[in-house]
Amino acid sequence: MPKRKSVGSENLIGQNIVFLRKSKGLKQTDLLAQLQVRGIDINQSALSDIEGQNRKVSDRELLTIAEILGVPLDALFSAHED
Repeated sequence: MPKRKSVGSENLIGQNIVFLRKSKGLKQTDLLAQLQVRGIDINQSALSDIEGQNRKVSDRELLTIAEILGVPLDALFSAHED
């Protein structure tokens, strides 16, 4: 998948989710399936918008993403090297 040319400004965590997801060896579809199993009903387009920082993230989504990725909540806000 090509790297995004630009990112939005709707959230601060999108690029960190991408980094952490990939570091865990998860594809978007894997993360999406785990979100849906935990009651977060979003589609691939919405997840892509979150990762591209083009969609706001609810507190429930935020907590669930951190749980799935196995990181503390503040890790979603920390800078990561690509």
